[in-house]
Amino acid sequence: MEMRVFGRTGMQLSMLGFGCGAVGGLMVRGDPLDQERTIARALAAGVNYFDTAVQYGNGESEKNLGRVLQTLKPAGAVVGTKVRLPSSEFGRIAEAVTKSLEDSLARLRRDRVDIFHLHNAITASGGGEALSVAAVLGDVVPVFERLRRQGKTRFLGLTAIGETQALQQVIDARAFESAQVVYNMLNPSAAARLPASYPAQDYGQLFDHTAAAGVGVVGIRVLAGGALSGSAERHPIASPPPEPIGSAMSYDADVARARRLMALVAEGFAASLTEAATRFALSHPAMATILVGMATPQQFEDALAAVQRGPLPPAALDRLRALQQEFAGEPW
Repeated sequence: MEMRVFGRTGMQLSMLGFGCGAVGGLMVRGDPLDQERTIARALAAGVNYFDTAVQYGNGESEKNLGRVLQTLKPAGAVVGTKVRLPSSEFGRIAEAVTKSLEDSLARLRRDRVDIFHLHNAITASGGGEALSVAAVLGDVVPVFERLRRQGKTRFLGLTAIGETQALQQVIDARAFESAQVVYNMLNPSAAARLPASYPAQDYGQLFDHTAAAGVGVVGIRVLAGGALSGSAERHPIASPPPEPIGSAMSYDADVARARRLMALVAEGFAASLTEAATRFALSHPAMATILVGMATPQQFEDALAAVQRGPLPPAALDRLRALQQEFAGEPW
């Protein structure tokens, strides 16, 4: 497993991270033996980053990950979790963040996590369940820093969803060491300039900002919540189709657009669309690790095999750009 330097943290993370989310469902609703076997297999293959959140199964993912890691006792496992503040707690951010992390640590059976991510959307002025830039930098960061001083987390992170300019502003402030960034074949705008009227949120080449600030990048939604399988079929333990992030307004629209990328498979660049999508996400040097959710042990094996084939070659990336040009001007 190739390791990549994670921003300014000094850590090296495996190119393939272990997503413990609810979309795939293995670590939320899976069989306990499958959970243990798959994590043991991942560790043996060199995977060292495990990403969870209290929202994944209302704490079930954290409990299951904690149980398995306590059983296996691996050396060098890097664990990240998250806090998402409901708007009802915006008036008491410090208390709510502190309780969330302490509860997460209890479920994970750990004294600290390696990365603690803010999971709320970030916008210029806030509103709804989104936090404003001022609240993130003025209220969230100080309590995150206090928790770091208390030894409960090593590094501070955010999930880069919300308004592009607000995300850029927060990353540029260098308050965080990790950013979870949406990057996939339907929306490559964290890396590249989009064609005019492209049907996706423009993340404004966010990788330029993370690189300048020394922020490590965790790739999220690399399969667009499963849409980049090209199939609307869901495994029985997977979540219902998730709301798209940064791409179409519906999951079905993402699936339909994904199927138009099948030329990459037909022309021999990859054996499947999911393989192409996984390898695409690794193709940018800003990407330190990618998260691939899974419902079954076999889906982990598929992701591992794709990563071991390495990034897509330049000819495949050129072909993909040509296919993406055809989306320009279409409705979201």
